[in-house]
Amino acid sequence: MEFGLDETFFAFVALIIFLGLVVYLKVPGMMAKSLDDRADQIRNDLAEAKRLREEAQHLLAEYQRKRKEAEAEAAHIVAAAEREAEMLTTEARKKTEEFVANRTALSEQKIKQAEADAMKAVRSAAVDLAIAAAESVLAKKADGPVQSELFSNAIGEVKARLN
Repeated sequence: MEFGLDETFFAFVALIIFLGLVVYLKVPGMMAKSLDDRADQIRNDLAEAKRLREEAQHLLAEYQRKRKEAEAEAAHIVAAAEREAEMLTTEARKKTEEFVANRTALSEQKIKQAEADAMKAVRSAAVDLAIAAAESVLAKKADGPVQSELFSNAIGEVKARLN
């Protein structure tokens, strides 16, 4: 067997040189360091993600609490507005009823006054008519001496009342 320089030998020598360079250049340490750095980065990312998740849960809980408070406040505002609207409606209804009652009373008073004025006007017209009728009858039936006597009596009554 002859020990010759064939391709296998050169491949073996190249492998040894390659492995020597790998060890000399500290490639396994760099790979381990790179993997360790990558593992640290992943751990940091996971810790950050966990922290952000907890913060997001905290914010979610806070916003849900604020939403519930806002809903409760909105319900309170709506209830207060409904009470106020009911109160305003009741007050408006009461004022309307008072206004109608006052207007009705005023109208009734005006009607009574108009009736009284009409009655006075009718009485006055009746008195004027009666006086005119009496004058007419007296003028036809009374002669000169009776008229003088009636005139004298009327003047006497007026003087008596003035004194």
